[in-house]
Amino acid sequence: MGYEWLALAMFLGFFIILMTGYPVAFSFAGTALIFGGIGLATGALEWSRLLLLPNVWFGTMSNFTLLAIPFFVFLGAVFEKSGLAEELLETIGIVLGPLRGGVALAVVIVGTLLAATTGVVAATVIMMGMLSLPVMLRYGYDKQLATGVIVAAGTLAQLIPPSLVLVVLSDQIGVSVGDLFLGALIPGLMLAGSYALYVLALAFLRPETAPALPIEMRSIDRKTLIRRVIKAVIPPLVLIFAVLGSIFFGIATPTEAGAVGAVGACLLAALNRRLNWNLIRDSAHATATVTALVIMILFCSSFFSIVFDGLGGKNLITEWLLSLPGGYVSFMIVSNIVIFLLGVFLEFVEICFIAMPLLVPAAQHLGIDMVWFGVVMAINLQTAFISPPVGFSLFYLQSVAPKDVKTIEIHKSAIPFMVLQIVVLLLVIIFPQTVRWLVDRAA
Repeated sequence: MGYEWLALAMFLGFFIILMTGYPVAFSFAGTALIFGGIGLATGALEWSRLLLLPNVWFGTMSNFTLLAIPFFVFLGAVFEKSGLAEELLETIGIVLGPLRGGVALAVVIVGTLLAATTGVVAATVIMMGMLSLPVMLRYGYDKQLATGVIVAAGTLAQLIPPSLVLVVLSDQIGVSVGDLFLGALIPGLMLAGSYALYVLALAFLRPETAPALPIEMRSIDRKTLIRRVIKAVIPPLVLIFAVLGSIFFGIATPTEAGAVGAVGACLLAALNRRLNWNLIRDSAHATATVTALVIMILFCSSFFSIVFDGLGGKNLITEWLLSLPGGYVSFMIVSNIVIFLLGVFLEFVEICFIAMPLLVPAAQHLGIDMVWFGVVMAINLQTAFISPPVGFSLFYLQSVAPKDVKTIEIHKSAIPFMVLQIVVLLLVIIFPQTVRWLVDRAA
């Protein structure tokens, strides 16, 4: 077996350090330092491998695709901090108020729209939790439906373009981020559509769980409502079309479209007289924080990857995955289980840098379509993000939920939406055309 045992010990050591709560980036770097030293001392690792590290880091910083991350984060930050997202939710809530389950349906629609602008799950879940949850509870909505729809719709930012998950995945699996955006659009809309159908079906079968808003809550004349829709709904839709349309029609790269979106969000804020120094400062700070986190993890995971590969770890994992009985089917089952379990405990950025480098070589050897594989993994990550007991979206909502909403109710609320996500995941696995249809037409 050679020194492969050292690579396995390195991987195990990394997870032990990670489970202690130590930051992910430093867990990568610390493990790489320790086992890199052991490898050099025992002759298992060649010093020349470590000399590749500066070139890898330089390649990361010159990666044009990753430049899309700060643009999309800034776009979402401006949209959320300027109050435009809040106005969008309130307006659609009033429009759909007369319908049974209308507020919950508004949450699904706004969650989809915000996913296509912010790309940040935490901001979406917290904002909708603060604004729509008290309204739904006040007017008789079932607690589990109210909390579940917020958690599920808020997490759509994991999958619907311009998702940060897809940007990072594209870098890790070596495919065009534009293709991933195209491939994820139909599955993302399938998820949103399944949530909407579930809300409408529940409101029809059990009207007491999702009543219409009282007339006094939606007593607004038609002209005022039309003006409000034109002001609060139309501009974000135009911005979404400008960003995603420019990518899908080949007018701009994702990075260029992200820059257009960031400027567009500032223009919308300015038109609403909300563009000021505090907004720019807070949005830039949020952007710098997220971007620095991603780059730091990427740098440290590159160091880890070089040492792990030098010790023979990647070849060992690839051989093990390819030797599974059942070939392709077994590989997909194992891959999805691994990603789901990691997604329960870790953020998507960490999972991409931990698992993808190990799964991609085997997937490529088996001839799997990497765009389809990336979308499947993204859906899986979305499911893990709302999975009890430690799904991140559950805790985001819990941080802003009223005191009479119990933690167990929030966790139980996610189960029906997990089932819907698993159904969509199986449909995408069984029917790859759901991913390939737009990609092939854009080719």
